[in-house]
Amino acid sequence: MTGQEIEDIIKSQITCDLINITGDGRHWFGVIVSNAFDGVRPLQRHQKVYACLGNKMHNDEIHALSMKTFTPAEWAVQDQKQFLN
Repeated sequence: MTGQEIEDIIKSQITCDLINITGDGRHWFGVIVSNAFDGVRPLQRHQKVYACLGNKMHNDEIHALSMKTFTPAEWAVQDQKQFLN
C-alpha cells in the first residue's frame, strides 16, 4: 500500500481540502483538512478516517496511521510547515 493509495481511499469517502499521507510503507502519518470535521471531536474525526480504511486496518495492510485532522478554519491558523514535510 502506498501513501497515494491511502489518500485515494480516504478522498473517495471524505471530501478533503488537503490530504497528505507520508510514511515508510508500514507506519503512516496523515494531515487531513476537511469540512466533514466541523463540529466533530478529534476522536470522532479519527474514527471517520479509520472507517474509510475499513478492513485494511484490521488485516494489517495498513499497520499504523497517526494523523492530525483539521477543519479548514483550524488549518488556516496553524503553522502549516510543521505538518507538511
